[in-house]
Amino acid sequence: MVIGGISDPALQMRFSHKVSKLAQPLTYRRAWRRAERFIHPLPIGPLIAKIDQARLAELQARYASSAEHYAKYADVKRWLRLNIVRAQDLKMHRSSPQSVLDLGCGGGFFLFVLQQLGHSCLGLDIDVLPLFTELLDLFRLERRTWTIRPCEPLPDLGRKFDLITAFSIDFNRESKREWWWGPSEWAFFLDDLRRHLNPGGRIFLGLNPRRDGAYYTAELREFFLNRSASVERENVAFPPN
Repeated sequence: MVIGGISDPALQMRFSHKVSKLAQPLTYRRAWRRAERFIHPLPIGPLIAKIDQARLAELQARYASSAEHYAKYADVKRWLRLNIVRAQDLKMHRSSPQSVLDLGCGGGFFLFVLQQLGHSCLGLDIDVLPLFTELLDLFRLERRTWTIRPCEPLPDLGRKFDLITAFSIDFNRESKREWWWGPSEWAFFLDDLRRHLNPGGRIFLGLNPRRDGAYYTAELREFFLNRSASVERENVAFPPN
């Protein structure tokens, strides 16, 4: 049997797989987001221009020969590109000014992008990597130092937010014993986050994969869905407060 002019069975299988993927809602959503990024671009050049180039060059020179795993974050252009995509997918480059809290903000790349778009930004993270502190200072970003623990509320941050984000989340596990938050820990955390939201505020989470490559158990996925979240691989987006 010949499919689409392809007679080789292996090629037919790959072709059929690609066609079947086109029918999946996830494929359509991703394609639409790519199209929207193209239609509403967010160039990196003007963002880079806002950074003190002398200080950036000095910082990068100091970490250029470092064998530490976190030295990769000195490659500012690489991480800004990733976070430009995040900002575009959340439509923050087409939004009126919002108040944003980023949990586990790291070096502040996402918040820097948003700050240049006119948003009011606050990061929350632990303070253990000097490079992250230097980047936050370079980007002129505000960070509150805090360790997120299961079933413990966040501190009073002095204001509420229109958007709370957390990307590549690591606070939801104890790596030494490969223990991950379940529905009860997430329920406490999400209920607490809602105390920090303005009316109409949103929560967006980007999960890290577990050792088996999955982002959540079937039970946890069902928990997120029962909370009216949109779940797409690692991304979990909750509707307005």
